[in-house]
Amino acid sequence: MGVEGCTKCIKYMLFFFNFIFWLAGCVILGVSLWLRHDTKTSNLLDLRFEGEEAPSTFYISVYILIAVGAVMMFVGFLGCYGAIQESQCLLGTFFACLVILFACEVAAGIWGFMNKDKISKELISFYDSVYDKGVSIPPLQSDQNQAAAAVLKVFHETLTCCGKGGIAGFSTMFVSDVCPGDLKITAANCHTKIKELFSEKIYLIGIAALVVAVIMIFEMIFSMVLCCGIRNSPVY
Repeated sequence: MGVEGCTKCIKYMLFFFNFIFWLAGCVILGVSLWLRHDTKTSNLLDLRFEGEEAPSTFYISVYILIAVGAVMMFVGFLGCYGAIQESQCLLGTFFACLVILFACEVAAGIWGFMNKDKISKELISFYDSVYDKGVSIPPLQSDQNQAAAAVLKVFHETLTCCGKGGIAGFSTMFVSDVCPGDLKITAANCHTKIKELFSEKIYLIGIAALVVAVIMIFEMIFSMVLCCGIRNSPVY
């Protein structure tokens, strides 16, 4: 025999929430792997020009998400097994892991909020650096000119944008040559498109983190109640 009454109900509720938590870990792991290999971001963040690389801050955040997703899957399994087995030791370990994960998530959320514009600003700075160098390179230095044009072309085709903004932003022959088709007239500037790209992804990460945080709070409450119920049960 195991726990009875309300405690038994909490046991199955904890199992249910842990299963959801495990699924959330799978989703976060899948989303983070998608973010890492997404064509738009990988095309831009893998670029190099004259030894200068595109900023890697976004990838650092994604690698942290991959680790969090993997840990959540392990902790979710630990919680499910501990609830079914009614093990105080496993439930105590599960609760400690949840507290650590929750603290890390809060710290990551604060860091993300403080640096939410840093990723797009770094990539915009890289784009501007290549743009300015490409425009200033004399036409006779064809190798450097072609290298800059190749980098800018990836930006323009990936984001469907052209130049820094306004007609003046792409009026030179050099920049006009690397803008796809009619985008010389109709496309938005690349500063706006870069901001939109990473704003969408950061918004997605924020929603996922909020949902997981709510699940974790319920799990911490249920795990402690179940652990106390097991300890006070006459069966044990």
